[in-house]
Amino acid sequence: MSEASERIEAFQKAAQELREAVGQVVVGQAQVVEEVLVCLFAGGHALLEGAPGLGKTLLIRTLSEAMHLDFSRIQFTPDLMPSDIVGTNMVVEDEHGRKRFELQRGPIFGQLVLADEINRATPKTQSALLEAMAEGAVTIAGARHALKPPFVVLATENPIEMEGTYPLPEAQLDRFLFKIFVPSPDEDTLVGILEATTGTAKATVPRVVDGPTILAMRELVREVRVAGALTRYVARFVRASDPSTEAAAPAARELLRYGAGVRGAQAMLLAAKVVALMDGRAHVAFADLRRVALPALRHRLIPNFEAEADGISTDQIVTRLLDEVPEVSDGVATLAS
Repeated sequence: MSEASERIEAFQKAAQELREAVGQVVVGQAQVVEEVLVCLFAGGHALLEGAPGLGKTLLIRTLSEAMHLDFSRIQFTPDLMPSDIVGTNMVVEDEHGRKRFELQRGPIFGQLVLADEINRATPKTQSALLEAMAEGAVTIAGARHALKPPFVVLATENPIEMEGTYPLPEAQLDRFLFKIFVPSPDEDTLVGILEATTGTAKATVPRVVDGPTILAMRELVREVRVAGALTRYVARFVRASDPSTEAAAPAARELLRYGAGVRGAQAMLLAAKVVALMDGRAHVAFADLRRVALPALRHRLIPNFEAEADGISTDQIVTRLLDEVPEVSDGVATLAS
């Protein structure tokens, strides 16, 4: 077996072991777990949206245990200040009575950071978190402090209660690689949740990977081959989502005000590389791109008034775009291999 094949097999094995480890605690959210892992291995951040009590916080905490990363939680509230997130310089006194400034680090200095109910904080506080997400560092009193890699933010928001909240602007939503919907459980899943959470047994989460392993897996993701035809398809798809261009698809002209941009294309391609590795392949296929299109683009499309009035979701629009944008260029079928 070649070295490349061994690395791919190790990647696939680690991803599967993480799924199984989380599945011992989190019941019935297999797709959510997979999409979170795709974000992690792609080097991005994820926004999880779902009603209270669906296990979003439990999922993130369980992941931190399985990945042997420093975990921290930030509970967003309207009175939360930026310094509560990043930290501040405090005056301290040493044993000789001399005073000096010492940095008191905030919870952003974790590796896996849970930003719980991010839409409850003011835009000023949200921006402190988003700076850390974009730069991998924070600025305190003019000094830059790097965050320990791997650094990933998993933010949650409650879509039901909107009073007293500050919805993230579209430009800030674009910072998240994925927006993941956490669905309500069906009856069988709910039975499993009740059995797992109301008894005496408590599952232990094995440690599967550590920080250096995750960084090595991210490097492997970047090495996955992508045929030129697939890269061009992603570019064509993103341009087709923009209703202001001549290349706009019918769904974009009919239902959108703004389409996806460069970050949307990057998210699709990086996430598709991770999915290929999870399937044990060193190249991306069209099926991988279709598989990641919804979480990668649902928060990057802005519907127009007609779509909102008719209750058409961005997921429905992305699905239409997938049907309308052909996987061919100039009449010649493109191959994934």
